[in-house]
Amino acid sequence: MNRVLFSSLLLLAGLFLASPRLLASEGHPPDRPNILWLTSEDHGPHTGCYGDPLARTPHVDALAAKGLRYRMAWSVVPVCAPARTTIITGVYPSASGALHMRSMVDWPPAHRLFPAYLRDLGYYTTNNSKEDYNVPKNGDPWNKSGANAHWKNRKSGQPFFAVFNSTKSHESQIRTRPYTAVTDSSKVRIPAYHPDTPEVRQDWAQYYDQVSEADADAGRHLAELEAAGLADDTIVFYYADHGSGMPRGKRWAGNSGQQVPFVVYFPEKYRHLAPPEYKAGGVSDRLISFIDLAPTILSLVGLEKPDLMQGQAFAGKFVATAPEHLFGDRGRMDERPDHVRSVTDGRYVYVRNYLLHLPHGQNLEYQFQTPTTRVWKDLFDAGKLNPAQSAMWITHRAPEELYDLQNDPDEVVNLALDPAHRATLERLRGVQVAHAKEVRDVCYLPEEEFHRRSVGSTPYELGHDDAKLPLARVIDAANRAASTLPADDGLLAMLQDPEPGVRYWGLMGLLIRHQRGEKISTAGLEALIEDESPAVQIVASQLFVLAGEPRQVKSGLSMLLVLAQPDQSGVLTSITALTAVEALGKDGASLWPTLLKIDPEQTKPPHPRFAPYIPRLLLNLKELSEKGGNSP
Repeated sequence: MNRVLFSSLLLLAGLFLASPRLLASEGHPPDRPNILWLTSEDHGPHTGCYGDPLARTPHVDALAAKGLRYRMAWSVVPVCAPARTTIITGVYPSASGALHMRSMVDWPPAHRLFPAYLRDLGYYTTNNSKEDYNVPKNGDPWNKSGANAHWKNRKSGQPFFAVFNSTKSHESQIRTRPYTAVTDSSKVRIPAYHPDTPEVRQDWAQYYDQVSEADADAGRHLAELEAAGLADDTIVFYYADHGSGMPRGKRWAGNSGQQVPFVVYFPEKYRHLAPPEYKAGGVSDRLISFIDLAPTILSLVGLEKPDLMQGQAFAGKFVATAPEHLFGDRGRMDERPDHVRSVTDGRYVYVRNYLLHLPHGQNLEYQFQTPTTRVWKDLFDAGKLNPAQSAMWITHRAPEELYDLQNDPDEVVNLALDPAHRATLERLRGVQVAHAKEVRDVCYLPEEEFHRRSVGSTPYELGHDDAKLPLARVIDAANRAASTLPADDGLLAMLQDPEPGVRYWGLMGLLIRHQRGEKISTAGLEALIEDESPAVQIVASQLFVLAGEPRQVKSGLSMLLVLAQPDQSGVLTSITALTAVEALGKDGASLWPTLLKIDPEQTKPPHPRFAPYIPRLLLNLKELSEKGGNSP
């Protein structure tokens, strides 16, 4: 065989194996529908088609009346950047390492972002206008991305995949003042977790107004499609990027933070690609989430998903069996580290908290710009809230929360300790742990730790290599640490484990127990102050300071001083260490003068996306100093 021809065949074979598999009928080109995504920001299913009597959403309602509405759709993460990263990669952000808000992780170059596969088929792909991904744009996903991106700019007859994102309903628009609401604030339903105050009612009324504005944007794009004569050739999706921008919507790992409106419309020409249950004005009980979007779009154009994609197609040629559960993740939210996982079967929501010594409502600078957040926290501090309203702010979280959406849609009655629901709790607990191990949730390591250990590779590859990271043991350690078990039940043995992730969770378990009043011995922790892992060093240092023995206090403070300075330890380690210093309150006061001299402009983040976090933490530390050690 000709050597050049042979080489060409090998190359083509390699490309075929590395790409999704295209299946088409013999002698006929595959279907090429246009696909239009209309997306909006920061709003839950507060629309007329989801039964909300206060909503004014005529365009989405009309789309649902002729299309299909999904009863339960989750965003995977209750905040924008990691949710969008889930969509564009088809991989859980907990598995890619891209879970933490507005971060950036290395991503294997061979793993392309899904619109790149459509470009290979001749699609014109556009995104107008938000990307906000926590991974680099491998594979040139867009022909055009930005404010001028539009399907109109394609070649004549070229199929398109176009995204139009409305920012009208974003959290920032809820708190714009002065503002005269169109929605009557007296008619707003205040969820059980919020206090009923004029500020809260104003924010909710304004939120409804902004959802109407997002609906109007969708209407303009649909009218434009109709005017161009393309409505019969275009499959349309409408969804929001996560739950309501109101506090304890956005950023909440339960249903109120993750349920989104989700409507699809298939014109008659492409009805054969629609979901099996599709009918005009129908409602699907199939559970779907953002992890399913990339496989579904590939399925619509005749492609099987690549092996790395972790969701399942719910439409097109390769519809998969419906999942029994949806999964959610919460990691660092802006400047505040956190670790929460969740799962729902469509009725019950199970929330697994891991950093139990921290409240749900951490002091996030951006979230506290919303009047509801401020008045809510002030009322809690004044002791004027009931238990349902106080749950956001109490210092010690329960390890597990279980909510029955049928009887408690606001998720305020925790059934985790109710014997009548024990079987449900244990079932969903097992599902959550099995899922974390199956998808290879590398974010059971602290953010700075998986970055440290994936230098020269990627967090995704680290999480999939048992020789480098015994991930199942780390997950088991986390579940033991974040529990009600006594400190001597396995935690001390973790401190001697060869895996830094296990050592970290052993220490975190001791810190959690100290914060809830148990007497903890720090004997034998000296070596961990000098551990190879800065994440281990931080928690060990906290414990030394809290133990109160003068020599250990000095040692712990000295280490925290080094770790908290970004020019000495790096920005990611500094974020966690500054948070630890703040949590120490007056016990960390001797470090404040030095730390407050840090120049935020000289922090040199590993990527510009991390830039706001050190300045915000320093501002919090300054407020703490001015208040004499009382948490702001």
